[in-house]
Amino acid sequence: MSALRIAWAGAALLLAAPAGAAPATSLQPVSAFASIKDPKARSIALFGEVGKVIQHPRCLNCHPAGDRPTQTDRMHPHMPWVVRGDGGIGATGLRCTTCHHDANFDPANVPGNPKWSLAPAEMAWAGKSLGQICTQIKDKTRNGGRDMPALIHHMAEDDLVGWAWHPGGNRTPAPGTQKQFGELFSAWAASGAYCPPS
Repeated sequence: MSALRIAWAGAALLLAAPAGAAPATSLQPVSAFASIKDPKARSIALFGEVGKVIQHPRCLNCHPAGDRPTQTDRMHPHMPWVVRGDGGIGATGLRCTTCHHDANFDPANVPGNPKWSLAPAEMAWAGKSLGQICTQIKDKTRNGGRDMPALIHHMAEDDLVGWAWHPGGNRTPAPGTQKQFGELFSAWAASGAYCPPS
C-alpha cells in the first residue's frame, strides 16, 4: 500500500471515530512521520496528527456549528443557555465574561482566559470532516485573514489556544502540548499543507 493510501486510511479512521469516543491523549513527534517519503502523503499524515487536537472537545466546544457553544468531553449544549452574540462574546446582558474570567476558577469548575469567546461562525469546525476543516483553515476568508505564518503563530503561541492544554477542573486537556502541536502544524505547512480528502 502506498504511503499516500496509508495516510488517507489514517485520516479516514480519524473521521470514522464514533461519537463519544474517548479523545486522544498524546501526539506523535514530527520525527515519527520522517519515514513517509511522498511529500503529499507525509503532509496529510501530519495533518491527521494535528487533527487529534483540532477535533478534540477542547477545540470543538468553542468552534461550534451553530450559535451555541458546547461543553465537557461529551460536548453537551452549554448550560446555562448562552448564544454567540455580536463578536462571539455572548448576548447583551449575558456576555461570556459574566462567568468566564481571566483564569480558570476550579472551585466552581468554570474555565477562564482573558480572551474567552467563541470562534467566529466562519471558523466553525464541529460536525465537519478533517479534510473540510483543513481546507477551511487555509482559506483566509474563513480563518480570520491569516496567512500561513500567522496560522502557525496562532496555533503554536496564542494563549487562548494554549488554554486547551491547561483547562483546569475536571476537563480533559488536549493531547500532547501546545509546543508539540505547533511543531506538527509547522511541519504540515512546510510539507505543502496538503489536506486529507473531504
